[in-house]
This record gives sequence, structure tokens and C-alpha cells, in this order.
Amino acid sequence: MPISPNFTSVLSKEWEINFTQCTPNGYLKYTDLCNLLQLTAAAHSEVGGISFADMQEFDQAWVLSRMRVEVTALPKWQDIVTVKTWINSLENSRSVRALEMYVNGKKIVGSETFWAVFNTKARRPEALALPYQHFELFPENRATVEGFSKINVNPEKESVFEKTVYLSDLDIVNHANNVKYLEWCLDHVDPNKILKQEIASFEMNFMKELSLNDAVVIHESETEIDSTFSIIKKDKICFALQVNWK
Repeated sequence: MPISPNFTSVLSKEWEINFTQCTPNGYLKYTDLCNLLQLTAAAHSEVGGISFADMQEFDQAWVLSRMRVEVTALPKWQDIVTVKTWINSLENSRSVRALEMYVNGKKIVGSETFWAVFNTKARRPEALALPYQHFELFPENRATVEGFSKINVNPEKESVFEKTVYLSDLDIVNHANNVKYLEWCLDHVDPNKILKQEIASFEMNFMKELSLNDAVVIHESETEIDSTFSIIKKDKICFALQVNWK
């Protein structure tokens, strides 16, 4: 699609929280929080002419490499949230995007995301084939207090679950959707910690893609202040998650 006449380098989009996105206490799931952030990023790329449909003309897609989310509070059922997004940096095959979520004008979530351009046929990164110079960049306007980082996985981690990748785990790029990794790990967190909104922040590193029927093992190591998960396929780490507790 061509660049929209309504294109702006900073996009704000409203979403209403529906019941399918909520935990039993009526508050937004952390996985659906990530989905809303990604849908807003996708909406911005669409009006800016660098959406999935645009990129597929060159067998390309944006894939998430790293993501940090800092949470002050979660919205609840029927809340109208505003998600605001802009780009910190964009060059060649990589981009850093900022996102913020607001309720009634109050910021409740900040996120910093690192994206890579991925050739969906060759299954490897490459330079973006589309023009992007019309995006104004805001390198100093950060959405989080801390930036994303490389997660260190404790070698003394404990195996907590074995998983096979099913069709329902895959997305349009034909690999396990990034939110699925988060879902698999959070399913092994004490439910009361989730329901009481004890997560202060979480960070995800995506290292290797997972495909249909891949067999993986989920490991966890924890301290009083954080829990670190890793998803391993054939002794190689594909994903790491660090959850920091309030």
C-alpha cells in the first residue's frame, strides 16, 4: 500500500479492552498487552508504507528481536486505552520502536522494541527493500526508564515443562508467534502474582525461530526479585524472558 495521506511519524490509536483479553479478575492479560502494542506498531507501519503486505512483495517481514515492557498498572475490562508509538532508530535491517499505553491520559505502560527485517523465504535478516526516509526519528524520546538488554540465563536453571509447537502457535510469518513464548512461560508463574499485578517489568530476547512440530524444553531460575525463563531446542536457547517483580 502507498503511504497514507494521514501518515504521521507519531501515531496514537485507541483500543477498547474486551472480555476475551482479560484474566478472571477483569484486568488485561500481559500477553494481550503485548498484542495491543504490536497491533499498534503494525498500524503505524501500514500507514507508513512498510507493512507486512508491502514487505511481502520483497519476501520480507518485520520480526521482533528484543522487547522490554515496564508496567505501572494494567487496564481493565471496558477501559479505552490509547497506545502511542514512534521510531527511535531505523536503518538497513533493524529498527527500535517506542510504545506507550495510557488510560484517561495517564501513562501506565512503556515499551522499547527491537525489530529486524527478515526474508521469509531465505529465513534470514536482510536490509529493508522499501523507502523509509519519510519517518521522522526520535532517538532521545524513550518510552522506558531502562533499555532492552541481553538476558543472562543461569546455567543452573530448572526444567519446568516440555512443549511441542502446534499450528495454533504459528503466525503469518510461519513461525511461533512471539507472544506465544511469553504465554508458555507465564503459565508457570504463581497465578496470584499475575492476578495481583506484581510484575514491574519484563524483557524478552528472541534468538532463533521455532517452527511447526519443534520440540522444546522450558527452563526457569528465580530469585526474590526476578524470574528468568529460557526456551531451548536441541541444547540451543531460542528465547529468554526475565520478569522483574514489584
